[in-house]
Amino acid sequence: MKNSSVFYKGWLAILCIAGLLETNAYAQTITIPVETAKTAIVLQVAPNKDVNTIYLGKKLSNPGEYGNIPGVYQQGNNYSGMYNSAYTPAGSRNLLEPAIAVTHADGNNSLDLKYVNHSVTRVSDDISLLSIKLKDPVYDFEVTLYYKSYYNEDVIEQWSVIEHHEKGDVVLQKFASANINLNAGSYWLRQYHGDWAKEMRPEETELTHGIKTLDSKLGTRADLFMPSVFMVSLNHPATEDEGSVLFGSLEWSGNFKTDLEIDPQDNLRVISGMNNYASPYQLAAGQAFETPPFVYTFSAEGKGKASRNLQSWARNYKLVDGKGTRMTLLNNWESTNFDFNETKLSELLKDTKKLGVDLFLLDDGWFGNSYPRNSDHAGLGDWQENRKKLPNGIAAIAREAQSNGVKFGIWIEPEMVNPKSDLYAKHPDWVIKQQKREEYYFRNQLVLDLSNAQVQDFVYHIVDSLFIKDPALAYIKWDCNAVIYNAYSVHLHQNQSQFYVEYVRGLYKVLQRIRAKYPNVPMMLCSGGGGRVDYGALQYFTEFWPSDNTDPIERIFIQWEYSYFYPAIASANHVTDWGKQPLKFRVDVAMMGKLGFDIVVDKLSGNDLKFCQDAIPTYNNIKPIIWQGDQYRLSDPRTESVASLMYVNADRSSAVMLNYLVNYRYDEGSKRPILLKGLDSNKKYKIKEINLYPGAKSAINATKVYSGDFLSKVGFNPVVNLDRTSVVLQINVVKE
Repeated sequence: MKNSSVFYKGWLAILCIAGLLETNAYAQTITIPVETAKTAIVLQVAPNKDVNTIYLGKKLSNPGEYGNIPGVYQQGNNYSGMYNSAYTPAGSRNLLEPAIAVTHADGNNSLDLKYVNHSVTRVSDDISLLSIKLKDPVYDFEVTLYYKSYYNEDVIEQWSVIEHHEKGDVVLQKFASANINLNAGSYWLRQYHGDWAKEMRPEETELTHGIKTLDSKLGTRADLFMPSVFMVSLNHPATEDEGSVLFGSLEWSGNFKTDLEIDPQDNLRVISGMNNYASPYQLAAGQAFETPPFVYTFSAEGKGKASRNLQSWARNYKLVDGKGTRMTLLNNWESTNFDFNETKLSELLKDTKKLGVDLFLLDDGWFGNSYPRNSDHAGLGDWQENRKKLPNGIAAIAREAQSNGVKFGIWIEPEMVNPKSDLYAKHPDWVIKQQKREEYYFRNQLVLDLSNAQVQDFVYHIVDSLFIKDPALAYIKWDCNAVIYNAYSVHLHQNQSQFYVEYVRGLYKVLQRIRAKYPNVPMMLCSGGGGRVDYGALQYFTEFWPSDNTDPIERIFIQWEYSYFYPAIASANHVTDWGKQPLKFRVDVAMMGKLGFDIVVDKLSGNDLKFCQDAIPTYNNIKPIIWQGDQYRLSDPRTESVASLMYVNADRSSAVMLNYLVNYRYDEGSKRPILLKGLDSNKKYKIKEINLYPGAKSAINATKVYSGDFLSKVGFNPVVNLDRTSVVLQINVVKE
């Protein structure tokens, strides 16, 4: 693997440093660097066995010099060690927000964590795992901190494992995954908020003293109002290509909490983990409580480099089949909504073949008999084919799809139940609701209790039964539309404070079983659009649905912001009838990620149909670059009239540049050249416009040759205006 020898030598040096005691006036300290290709986080064990963070930033060329970084105990302030703790405990010497707080079996609320030992395991040429064991000197209580570093990607995952052997249960009051410390003159937070159809709206502010908290208490669709992703820039807001910035996100699909606190010494403490809201967790002796990973990357080269770090890491290690391919599909939802039958589906299957895509996806409405799924008011939980709509079952539709030369996929929402369903009547104890309170619905439905192993089996068998009926089932769209109201689990009895944690763990157990039996089946993480987009869930899926809002102008902004944290191959972008833009614009916008269609094919004009039929092979030709290439943002839709971005392949021989008009006022467009990024300055390139509408002529001279140096310093004008609202350019190296 690239840089593997450098990586190995670097870690040998680190292991040597970590095992040596410093021979200065402050003897008996241990320095523990965690290095990636360009970044280092440096931990230090003080003489009193406190473990502190003394550095997070650009990697030093000489690992031996990490020992020269002043330790917090050397700074002349009796309180400084508390502020830079690698995992801050509550109730002893700490005066600020803790990473962990506990109530011991004897009722004591204090905790002190001292260094015991550490070890480094080389998982692969690219991955190393550091573990640091901490223990309370008074109580038989310990925490192990884990730092999993991905060398080439400059990414670190951090989590903790909490255990004890006290005489009785210990209550975990707070249990963060990570406690990160940054040092700068000022800190700028870029966070996101939203709602249904308004996902990923950014806000950037300077942090001040006190605590800024990002959190969710929704239980299931935890990202609906606020996702766990964020950026922190040091000293000034980072731009696309300049400035120091940390990207962070919790890999957890339930309630999360991130506290950002500037301490009295002006360090920034970032503490992130599962939300402890309504969740004091009873931990039995000998039981291990493992927190979800907090993933982060640091860039000294702006936001663009940080985003490419995360995208590469996700493709290589987190997404199902992240380095593989994907199918282009046609969904029936916009064509039929709930109103369909075998005859209508048969026509749609012919349209799927006519369009030229790979797969037909049957959406909501195919199930329920006692309570037919003819609207969102009934049927959830009763996963038998509706005999009126599908008298011959799913298998017949799947066979017809196969005879039309396309694959078949299906929509499910297995975590949910409608009160109007046989399941609700048969198993009311499986439903999350307060027993003595009025039921309160989100989209006319309630949530099943996945903390219950019987419910986990039920949900697993929903999926498994689909494959029994159709062994060639090629795609699953997994929806999750409701949040949790009136949280109560019959199954957990007196342990209700463990519900929010155990629900998500139950979900993951189901997904792990599904992936063990069906490891390669493509699955979309839907969740009503953007409601559950996190790497805790995405590790079981091939893609996610960014938003139910498919207006192409809106989607440019939504997809733009998601791209900072997730790769293009994971973003399911469908062409629909939303919006007022022409079909070409809608298709071009969907090409930012994984292209799909949700349109009424038989209502397309002759030219529109011809355009789509031509666009699909065009996309197939460029999708390897979009899905696996490095992404560069060239012109920001929030500040410019034209949104422009490009994807460049590994050897910088080919690139795709996507350009969209977002300001439709008079005489707006690309009035000046846009600077290209990622190309080889020493190579020569030609630029050709592709994905043209039938009969349209390009304004681009495809015969001219440009150096990469010219394109990066002078730029290129894609000629975007009211007559050419979207332009797709293919850039190829000129072979000598």
